[in-house]
Amino acid sequence: MPELRPFRALRYDAGAGDPRDLVSPPYDVISPAQQRALARRHPRNVVRLDLPLDEPGDPPDERYRRAARDLAAWRSDGTLRKDRQPSVYVYEEAYTLPGSSEHRAQRGFFARLRVEEPGPASGVLPHERTLSAPKEDRYRLLRATGTNASPVVLLFADPDGAAMHALEGVCHTDTQVDLTDDEGVRHRLWQLPVDDPTLGPPAGDLLRVASAGPLTIADGHHRYETALRYHDERHRDRALCELAPFDYLLALLLPADQPLTVLPTHRVVRDGPAGEALLAAAADLFDVERLPAPDALIEAFGPARSGQGAGHRAGLPESRPHRFGLWTGGQAAILHVRPAAFEPLLDPAASQALRWLDVSLLAVALERLLEVDRAATAGGGRIAYTKDADEAIAMVDRGEGASAFLLDPTPVEDVLSVAAAGEVMPQKSTYFYPKQVTGLVMNPHEW
Repeated sequence: MPELRPFRALRYDAGAGDPRDLVSPPYDVISPAQQRALARRHPRNVVRLDLPLDEPGDPPDERYRRAARDLAAWRSDGTLRKDRQPSVYVYEEAYTLPGSSEHRAQRGFFARLRVEEPGPASGVLPHERTLSAPKEDRYRLLRATGTNASPVVLLFADPDGAAMHALEGVCHTDTQVDLTDDEGVRHRLWQLPVDDPTLGPPAGDLLRVASAGPLTIADGHHRYETALRYHDERHRDRALCELAPFDYLLALLLPADQPLTVLPTHRVVRDGPAGEALLAAAADLFDVERLPAPDALIEAFGPARSGQGAGHRAGLPESRPHRFGLWTGGQAAILHVRPAAFEPLLDPAASQALRWLDVSLLAVALERLLEVDRAATAGGGRIAYTKDADEAIAMVDRGEGASAFLLDPTPVEDVLSVAAAGEVMPQKSTYFYPKQVTGLVMNPHEW
């Protein structure tokens, strides 16, 4: 079972500035232009700690050392202060479902999670493959700063709603932080100090429910593997036997039974067969439904549909309707999967959940129809990715790709099923929305 505990978070002092000017999106969704804009927004924006800029003339790794110096200076001058009491921090994100008028609130809490080798026999289950370059970047930053500035996001089972009930109760009290980010998402934070070693409610209730079963990583696989590497190296170097602060990382725990939004990531294939030739070849695997115009594709796969497939879909994976949108050579179509055509092409060693993921089916189709193998998909040389269906179509129209394949969102239940089977999904399988802002709470590797 996972081990969770309260902690003394490092947070911006109330006098440091407007919280909206101090926080940032997660490092892995920030463009270079946005990185510079955030650094200009406020001289002590957290982007300088979590995604430090390269400066002209910097020697190797200087940006990581600069982040460490900034962190030390901000702690010294009172910009950042560590809470006096170990606490659990309740967090709510209120947002509008993209492309619709539906309002949702996503609730969870921050705590420390003890790192362990993830897998079926552990308390932590991954669901997605990782890349070496982002892990090396995160490792160098963690080694320099000794602080988790952004969390790993994990899902836990809350079958009787006890955690959601506790979270709802807290969210009806006065909040300590209340800000709205650049995408219009409202973020609120509450501190729940833990004085009683028996961990009474509501903090104790939250920790007990989340610790009762395995946690599935929703977002932050690179951060988790980095924390595990750092933990292993520190223990090897110091031969520590007792628990140390770097045995834990910053975690955001979300009840999986609440409405969660997963957005699809569409694929644009840069070359290969296109137009009528591709549509004719696709008939070997799909029932091809021709559409009169790209507008019909946007209606079927665009923003108004985003997040609507993130809930539960009835039936076994192979019995669900699977489909893809296709824009190629000025032709629009919906490709309806014929299970019998795909069955002999799927990996027999994989679980049913993994075999029948939309992203798994599309990978098979791209390899068969366009000779885009798994290595090319992972490397990104022949495939571009976007969450915007309009942009996927526009990329083809601009000549940046030969064909655009539009996907439905991956249901949360599929994420949990694949992780529970001890397997991982292809990259770009899930995009949990909204993203958590960085800088509300940080976890220094100290007690």
